[in-house]
Amino acid sequence: MDLSFLSYAFIDRAYIAGIFVAIACSVLGVFLVLKKMSLIGDGLAHVSFGAIALGLFLGLTPIYVAVPVCLLGALVIWKISERAGLFADAAIAIVSAFGVAGGVILASLAHGFNVDLMSYLFGSILSISAAEAALSVALSLVVVIFVAIYYRRLFAMTFDEEFARTSGIKTGRLNAAIVMLTGLTVVISVRVVGTLLVSAFIVLPVVTAFGFAKSFKQTIILAPLFSVLAVIIGITYAYFADLPAGATIVAVNFFFLALSAGKRLFK
Repeated sequence: MDLSFLSYAFIDRAYIAGIFVAIACSVLGVFLVLKKMSLIGDGLAHVSFGAIALGLFLGLTPIYVAVPVCLLGALVIWKISERAGLFADAAIAIVSAFGVAGGVILASLAHGFNVDLMSYLFGSILSISAAEAALSVALSLVVVIFVAIYYRRLFAMTFDEEFARTSGIKTGRLNAAIVMLTGLTVVISVRVVGTLLVSAFIVLPVVTAFGFAKSFKQTIILAPLFSVLAVIIGITYAYFADLPAGATIVAVNFFFLALSAGKRLFK
């Protein structure tokens, strides 16, 4: 294989951003899937769609608008599901619908940025800037450090939140931290795989890891491993086959999931 393509700066940035976003998504995804909030990524991706449309409409850098809006959306989802007595998926659907509706309305009111908006819908990892790549590295480190520090408390809260609360663990703060980190991760992930595929980036590596892991700790290790491999294989194959990189990464994740499902069926 000709490896000369690795000399291109945009390819290097794509690998760096993709790998570190994959780590952040899959680590957070373990807790979101087990807490039955795996669709929060999809909901926040739709919120980011509206925020990006707002940024483009106002002539601002989209990510500067998307970050605070997604953080607010994550907190709203958490508060609605916790305080209003609604199921988490209902809260996600409410905020998600509002985000998409806002984005569509702004897109219809303005003209000239629909092409830019499409790039956020389907991802544009090969056009990621150096600043965005650095941001993905920083975000991934924050997520890993957070999980490492609060691992025991997160473990207890994930499997029995009521017991964790009565044991003195401040579950409210930990839940808020998880959804806030998810909001930030989704904003960065949108540049990698697009708003339509973010939830797959969060969920697929985790479900794949369930088929191979024998413990919670193994799941947290294997999920990022599968996700990183999918990014490396996906970007490489997409480059040589002239395919969309984000969609190819998700397709590789589906392939790993099929292997995991096969292992469970035939063991």
